[in-house]
This record gives sequence, structure tokens and C-alpha cells, in this order.
Amino acid sequence: MKLPLIGIIPPVITPLIDNNTLDVKGLENLVEHLVEGGVHGLFILGTTGEAPSLSYQLRREFIKRTCELVSHRIPIMVGITDTSFESSLEIAEYSKSVGADAVVVAPPYYIPISQAEMMIYLENLIPKLPLPLLLYNMPSYTKLHLTIKTVKSAKELGAIGIKDSSGDMLYLFSLIEEFKDSPEFSIITGTELFIPETIMQGGHGAIAGGANMFPRLFVDLYEASVARDFGKISVLRNIVMKLYNTIYSVGKTSSKYTKGVKCSLSVLGLCNDYVAFPLRKFEGEDRQKIEQYIAEMGDILK
Repeated sequence: MKLPLIGIIPPVITPLIDNNTLDVKGLENLVEHLVEGGVHGLFILGTTGEAPSLSYQLRREFIKRTCELVSHRIPIMVGITDTSFESSLEIAEYSKSVGADAVVVAPPYYIPISQAEMMIYLENLIPKLPLPLLLYNMPSYTKLHLTIKTVKSAKELGAIGIKDSSGDMLYLFSLIEEFKDSPEFSIITGTELFIPETIMQGGHGAIAGGANMFPRLFVDLYEASVARDFGKISVLRNIVMKLYNTIYSVGKTSSKYTKGVKCSLSVLGLCNDYVAFPLRKFEGEDRQKIEQYIAEMGDILK
């Protein structure tokens, strides 16, 4: 795997038939859709992939099948974040055994921890990992916003980069500034609207959930940002804004983003829209809205 990691890396949804069954055909369709869309890598078993809701057996099947389908055409990163230290190591070892390229680690969730505890955690975890590590800053889900000091410590231990999903542009720019003399250390945004600023400020790419549905849109936005094509950036970012104002805004629950992406992929004919317990998929009026918005996006992207 070449460093730094760059470009558009979708946080792949986990296609499901039910709570214990992978949608194998849907996964095949989705992987080909993403690879043909020009993405630069895949991130599986992240937040958008509903990883904490899946059984360990299902996670292993998903990792193995994804690696087989991709067949080393692009890098695969696997989320191994768990409440159990040993379980994180076990899924990392399994990921390596079936051909994954890197792992992704956020602070262990449920029990609030301090920065000092996170640093000790990484000091114990990273030397035991069989694959390169990408940090994942997701404070809204993990209760810990990784400080620059913690990220620096992780880099010294061997981390190859960080995905920042804090939504804090000042923090993102601070990361880019801090590691500007370490070009192999990737600064990757998890906020789709920040793609142009991330790239033009010196960052490397985005883990963009909308790329599940429209990979070429996000690849084009990344490439326009690299080229500093401000006219094209403006047009493409307006289209991304439409996703925020339509598909990402359907429903009233905090899980509407995940359900909206999965429902959209179902409407596009790529995979099933089942979401793991305790979430419930869109039906009725909410699904009709997604169908309408997908049709509108199709017209815009022709």
C-alpha cells in the first residue's frame, strides 16, 4: 500500500438481508459500483458500516468477501474499534489473513476515557497490530476528541494518518499544519463539504459516505480540488450540498443519515436496505422521498 493514503475512500455500508445475513449479491454490486466509480480505497466496518451492531461472525464474512471481490485493485481499510482490546486485535489479525491493507481505530466507545488513557491504549495496541493503523477521530460517537498531542504520539508509534470526523475545520487545519513536514502521514476529512479546503490546505483526501451512492461525483470533486479548478469545485459542491439538504435530511431520528444512504442504494438497485438492530429502515413516505431525491440527483448528474 502506497503512502500517503489519498483521494476518495468511501466508508462502505454493510449490505444486509437480515440481522445475521450478508447481502452477498448486493455487496458484489456495490464493490464494482465503487471501483468503477474511480474511488481510491475502501473503508469497511466504520460508522456508516454499522460495525458495532454486527456480530463478529458477520464482520469476518464481510471482510473476507470484500477482500476477495476487490482482489487488491485498491486498498481496503478495516475498522477494528471495539470495547474489548483483545477483540480489536483478533479482528485485525483476521483482516490481515484475508488480504486487508490497513486497520482503522477510534477511541473505545461506551466508557468515557481521557487523553492520557487513550495514549496508553495506543502504546499497547499499535505494536501488536499486524497492519498499518489509521486513527479515527469521531468525538460525537466516542466521547473523546483526539488532541494534536495524542495524534503526534500515535504517529510516533507508527500510525499512518488520521480520519477527522469532528466537523471542526480549525482542528482539521491544525492537523494539516502540524504534520506538513510529514507528507507520508495522511490527513483525511470525514466531512464531505470540507473536501476542497482539505486538499488545497495540504490534506490528502476524504472518507465520504455519499460516495457509496455517487462515487464519481466525489472523485471529480477531489480531482477538481487538486487542480484548483474553482469553477468546477463550486458546481460540484453545490451538488453535494443537495445531498445534505435532501437524502441526508429525510426522517426525524439521529440515524437518518445511515438509513438514507442504505435506502438510496436500494433505490439505485445496488443492494438491500436492511439496517441492523436497533435501527429500522425507511418505509412509506420516507422511502418515497428518497426515491424522489435519487431521481433528481440522476437528472443533475447526467
